[in-house]
Amino acid sequence: MSEHERSAKGRQYQMRKRADQMDGTRQRIVEATSRLHATVGPARTTIAGIAEKAGVTRLTVYKHFPDEVDLYNACSAHWRSNQQLPDPAAWSKVSDPYERLRLGLSDTYRFYRDGADMLERLYRDKDVLPEGLQQSLQERDGYFRGVLLEPFSDRRDYQTLRALIGHAVSFWTWHSLCSQNGLAEDAAVEAMVALAAAAPVG
Repeated sequence: MSEHERSAKGRQYQMRKRADQMDGTRQRIVEATSRLHATVGPARTTIAGIAEKAGVTRLTVYKHFPDEVDLYNACSAHWRSNQQLPDPAAWSKVSDPYERLRLGLSDTYRFYRDGADMLERLYRDKDVLPEGLQQSLQERDGYFRGVLLEPFSDRRDYQTLRALIGHAVSFWTWHSLCSQNGLAEDAAVEAMVALAAAAPVG
């Protein structure tokens, strides 16, 4: 191998090493942000706090994430990648409206339980989130409701059911019933299904 080839390989190695170090630093920043969001919440998470938790300087945080929206999006993607998300596509295969509702709420409440620390603080601090993430939370709740409502579309009490099912899929409904008041999840699901079944015909 010529001196020129050895030099080129050395430069390539150093470039890869630097890129790996930058990727590692970026990941530490994302993980630190995620931990802070799940413990103190987005409203109380500061760049100084992220830097301290990640073991870097504030300038390094800004270097990797000059736009706060990019940091929030990276944190959100990192957190979601470690969760078992609800599966509305599986719910939609169930034609019976109450069985679909039961399946969907069970899946949703399991997700809320598994991600309770993060979700409670995200919903609590929703107003400080970037607009895109606020909209994403709202659209997700609306999508869950829509999938569960679809079998009820020809009911005269559709508008009542829309409100009740929207209430049932809310994180705060699960939080109140299960986290604050100690109701078992299966009992909470059955209570919400019973509420929908007892909806007065409008």
